[in-house]
Amino acid sequence: MSIKITREDGIATILLDRADKLNALSGEMYHDLADAFAEMNTDDDVRTVVLTGAGRAFCAGGDVGSMGGYDVVSGRKRSKGHQKMIINLHHLEKPVIAAVRGPAAGIGASMAMACDLIVASETAYLLMAFKNVGIPPDGGAIYFLTQHLGLARAKEIVYSARKLPAAEARDMGLISKVVPDDQLESTALALARDIAGSATYALTLAKRMFQYMYTPTLEQLLEMEVLAISGARMTHDHVEGVTAFKEKRKPQFKGR
Repeated sequence: MSIKITREDGIATILLDRADKLNALSGEMYHDLADAFAEMNTDDDVRTVVLTGAGRAFCAGGDVGSMGGYDVVSGRKRSKGHQKMIINLHHLEKPVIAAVRGPAAGIGASMAMACDLIVASETAYLLMAFKNVGIPPDGGAIYFLTQHLGLARAKEIVYSARKLPAAEARDMGLISKVVPDDQLESTALALARDIAGSATYALTLAKRMFQYMYTPTLEQLLEMEVLAISGARMTHDHVEGVTAFKEKRKPQFKGR
């Protein structure tokens, strides 16, 4: 299994444990994470959750090596399965802290933003590089970015596909705290202990109230994602983007 779960003093830590691939999500990891988030939701001994990655990355996104070879029907089914992971994370009633080191790219950035708080090291950055493989953002990225930043900034980040350093993301209000790299785990755990020792049911109710502040719902946005990504997978540019990534060259896009 490429995730590890530990529990101590009311804190569940979920570790993405695929450091050799910068914790890029395999198909198995999507399902394992969906199950883990659902399990945390019903475990009364868990009062808060920390989500982090092994090694020098939080999560480099989906495993590009597994992309391609899908038609609209099979691609839609695959996307729906992957989206269960984000929905279960978003609806996890306990406060969730993302401890981010290095890249949080693609759906890795979506996962971080789906958490309640992001604590990042100075090496951390968010990256919406979806256009580089010829697909629109997934994992609710547009939903979370727009909630946090508003339309103008969200569009700039998606359209530019630039790295968003931790300090800049903090100044925008996307990240809660930036700390030296060697203090990431201790800072995230200290915050988790403080939350776990508080009136967590009151925080559960507050979390639900925060989620009611915005429309459309995450599920509505994800349904549009499925339709958009299923179509995008049939394009020349998606095939070219994935091929270029695997061949470590610059893609030659044609806008079709």
